Amino acid sequence: MSGALARLLFYPTLAYNVVMEKVTSRRWFDRVDETVVLGALPFRSMTRQLVETENIRGVITMNEDYETKFFCNTSEEWQAAGVEQLRLSTIDITGVPTLENLHRGVEFALQHRDKGSSVYIHCKAGRSRSATMAAAYLIRLHCWTPEEACQKLASVRPHILVRATQLDMLRRYHLQVCGMS
Repeated sequence: MSGALARLLFYPTLAYNVVMEKVTSRRWFDRVDETVVLGALPFRSMTRQLVETENIRGVITMNEDYETKFFCNTSEEWQAAGVEQLRLSTIDITGVPTLENLHRGVEFALQHRDKGSSVYIHCKAGRSRSATMAAAYLIRLHCWTPEEACQKLASVRPHILVRATQLDMLRRYHLQVCGMS
């Protein structure tokens, strides 16, 4: 049922996000550190800016296929732009990235960090699914608590919304990568 609800609400909530960026101080994406850029759907029209200005060479897509079908680059289009895409499909609104996907996404980001390139982590709005992945990256990099990682993200992207179920998964991830500290 939650997948069907997410599909039903996709276009209205995408339109809402576009309007919010136009009428508030919300930005479409924000740089978290020298490696990670956290943001909303990377529309095809943004590809050149992301590659040339932000040094994006990796994209972590937290969306399901239908969310990126019409407005975003395919994996082949990203590849043609010199960008590697990792899709870790997670249902919108109620979805929580799996522990396995958090590990896969963080490893992907760290590989790009080692090369000196940046990674664009996104979902539809750059608020929940992608913020959960970006928080996992910060947890792994700094051994921060999930709360510390989310505070850092909120300091650069104030409208993030990491839900309780996502925070619980980040706590499990934290235990795995940082131990009991």
